[in-house]
Parts: sequence; C-alpha cells; structure tokens
Amino acid sequence: MIKRLLLGCLLALSGWSAWALPPELANRIAAGDSDDRVAALQQALAAGDESLGPFLRALQDGRVRVKGGQALVLDAGATPPADAEEPMLNNRMRREIDSALAGLDLLSKDRATRAKALATLRDDADASKLPLLEKALAAETDAELRANLGALVAGAKLSSTDAAQRRTAALELAGSADPATRALLLERMGSETDAAAKAAMKTAIDAIGDRLAWGERAQLLFSGLSLGSVLLLVALGLAITYGLMGVINMAHGELLMVGAYATYCVQQAFRAWAPGAFDYYLWVALPASFLAAALVGAAMERTVIRWLYGRPLETLLATWGISLVLMQAVRSLFGAQNVAVENPTWLSGGWALLPNLTLPYNRLAILGFAALVLVGMALLLARTRLGLMVRGVTQNRRMAACAGVNTAKVDTMAFALGSGIAGLAGCALSQIGNVGPDLGQSYIVDAFMVVVLGGVGQLAGTVYAGLGLGVLSKLLEGWQGAVLAKIALLLLLVLVIQKKPQGLFALKGRSVE
Repeated sequence: MIKRLLLGCLLALSGWSAWALPPELANRIAAGDSDDRVAALQQALAAGDESLGPFLRALQDGRVRVKGGQALVLDAGATPPADAEEPMLNNRMRREIDSALAGLDLLSKDRATRAKALATLRDDADASKLPLLEKALAAETDAELRANLGALVAGAKLSSTDAAQRRTAALELAGSADPATRALLLERMGSETDAAAKAAMKTAIDAIGDRLAWGERAQLLFSGLSLGSVLLLVALGLAITYGLMGVINMAHGELLMVGAYATYCVQQAFRAWAPGAFDYYLWVALPASFLAAALVGAAMERTVIRWLYGRPLETLLATWGISLVLMQAVRSLFGAQNVAVENPTWLSGGWALLPNLTLPYNRLAILGFAALVLVGMALLLARTRLGLMVRGVTQNRRMAACAGVNTAKVDTMAFALGSGIAGLAGCALSQIGNVGPDLGQSYIVDAFMVVVLGGVGQLAGTVYAGLGLGVLSKLLEGWQGAVLAKIALLLLLVLVIQKKPQGLFALKGRSVE
C-alpha cells in the first residue's frame, strides 16, 4: 500500500529520532530544477537534520513520488499512483545526494562508517557543509578520525565567503602533510582575491611541500632498495652458475620463469582443491618453485653444459638456445598471454607511514626474503659439506678429484642449487608483476651486471652491487627517465670494469713471478 506520509512520519517509522523534514523542503529536494534542488538539499544538510538521511535513501531507491506539490514516500514493493511523477536524478543530483549521505554518516556510532564517510567527503567538502562538519568534529572521539575531520573542516572553510576565515583555514592546513591538501590549496589560491589569504595559502603550500619532500625521498630510497632486493635475488643464483662455475648461462632468466609458473600452478591447485587454505599457497609454492627450477637446471647441466666447461662462447650459445626452447615450451603449455598470480591476503595492501609514503607488504616481504636467501646461501657454502666440495671443485678441480670428490656430481648439484635459487626469485617476482613467457628477459642483463660489478664469486660484492644498482637506478630514473638511466648504468659499469676488471670485490690472491 502507498502511504502518503510527510517525511517526518517516515523518519519516525524508520527509527530516527528528530523533527520531521518540512514538506515544502522535501518537495523542493525531489522536484524542480537542479540548482533549486541542490540549494534545498544544502539547506536541510546545514540544519543538521538527521531525518534527511532516510528520505535521501528512499530517493536513491526510487521510492519517492511527487504529487500535488507533496513528496510521497512508498513502502518497498508498493505500487505508485498513476498520476504521481518520479523525481529525475541526474549525475549532479546523485553526487550531491552521495555527498550529503556521507556527511550524515559522520554522526554514525560506527567508526568504520565514519571513516568511509570521511574518505567520500575528502574532495567534496565546501562551506555549505561546515555546520554539519563542525557538529561531527565536536562529537568525534577517535583521535585519528578527529585529526582528519579537523583537516576536512579547515578545507571546507577555504571556500567560505569570509576572507578572514579563508586565511585562518590556510594557516590551520599549514601543518598538514597530505598531497591532497596541498592540491586543494593550490586550486583555491588560483582564484583567491584577498592578498592576506593568498599569502597564507602560499605559506601553507610551501610548508606542506617541505614535508612531502621527505616522504618522496623516503619513497625513492625504498623503491631503490626494493628493486635492489629483486636484483639480488635474481643474481644470487647467477653468482653460483657464473661466479663460481664460470658458466655463462643465458637461460638463467628462463629458470626464473619456471619458478614463477610453478607458483602459478600451485596457486591454481589450491584454488581448485583447497580454496579455504588459499592464503597459505605461497608456503607450498616456495619449495615447489625451487624444486622445479632445480630439476630443469640439473637436466640442463647433465645433458648439455657438462660437455662445455671451460668453453664460455659455446656455453653462451647453447644456453641461449635452451632459453628459446624453454620459452616456447611455456607458450605451448600455458599460452602466450600472461597469467595472473594473486597475492595472499597477508601480502595485500601496505604500511602507510606518511600520506605520500606507503610501503607495500609484498615488497617488504621480498626484502626480508632476499635477506633470508642470502644468509642461507652463505651458510650453505661456508658451513656445509656440499659448500666445501663446491668451493674445492671451483678452486682446483683436479686436486678435488684426487681427494676423492665426485666432481661431476658436485657440478650438477651446484648448478641445480643456482637454478633453484633462480626459481625462488621467480616465485618472489610473481607477487609483484606479471608472469609470462618473457619474464626472465627483463632481468638477465641486470643480473649479469650485478655479478660482474660485484666481483665474480663474491657474495658480499653481489649484495653491494645489487642494492647499489637498484638505488642508483631509481635515482637516475627520477632525474633523466628510465631509458637514459639504463644507458648511464651501462656506461658506469664499463668505467668500473676498466679500472677494476675483476669487479669491486675481486678475489684476493698472490701473483707468481
């Protein structure tokens, strides 16, 4: 049944305790030209009338009709009268209604509702909402929301007709460190006519810019360390196959790809057979990616590379051919398009330190993971029997063989270890980028740069070179762009190799005259 109710009755039935919205004001919001409807909406909002919310929601739901100069609100599922008109909601009215509802939600008892309302009003606060915003500020008890609401009130004052109020608002906003606040001040300063208010806005913009500069510097440093950790992960496997074994493995990038696709397969298996445990798939994907890449690497070593030790040019050509075979195999199995690898819930989002500085959890995880892999690899080479045999074979193969070491087996195990670490790097890369047949091509050159610059066979050099090249690359990209940054890094590598042919951390030894 259609209930012809004045809005106050509707609100009483809805459980809102407030005086009823005047019928003429409700009718003005529902019917008329857009300017008059917006003005009526702002008038009701300025009065802080809690009964406005249910009426606006009914208007959004299409349950309001206009008949005889009155706004009629229908029950859900009721049939409207034939002679009643349905209010038209254009884009402007929809935006105004959404903004008004968000303003009313600032008075909600639920913190999440208030926080969502603040996010909605962030770019839509003006002087017409000041009474409601100030009322919400007076009632707010949460320290974080109160600070954000205070900034919102000051931002709304910037659109006031009172120049003194605009000047005061600019001085209040000078303590902010939010890029959106700075953008708002820049926008308002362009149309400001009062000299004192304009000067206050200029001062606030400069103060906020100084604070944002520190956030930008920290973001640049973190981006460089993040890239450096990725390069370090990629180069660690190469430090064994190239640095210790002397094999120029052009298929190293494809071993990364194998690890990334192994992660994708594990993800799909969890999604199909254990969807409730999806957040834990990465713990299975890590050993799976290591084993998949290690097996492929061992097969490469036993079938091709074992015959080419000491012949670097032939090794380069053979592994380049293997890389083409691996890429085509992946295209045949999974298709040429990239596949989607999702982050677990605990790796989604980021840690917001500043308004313009957010550290993504997946990048932080890769930083920690690279450190763990580095420590594990150093301990394995320095403290285990396998590490002892690998070092013995790489330093003096004939003497190790005379001591009873199975050099062929050690070669296979060392190459499989380096390949497995490349697989771990592929698993990590799947959490921050696309996974496709060409994944490894983006990192193989940079990985060789890291190993050569750090010093062949030197783990410490690999660490310094990886992190250093990552940070330097981001600094140069911010200055000259990505292409020129890459050229500059290559030129720097050439200059360093000319002065230090064995890298920054060359192996120490004695010359025999």
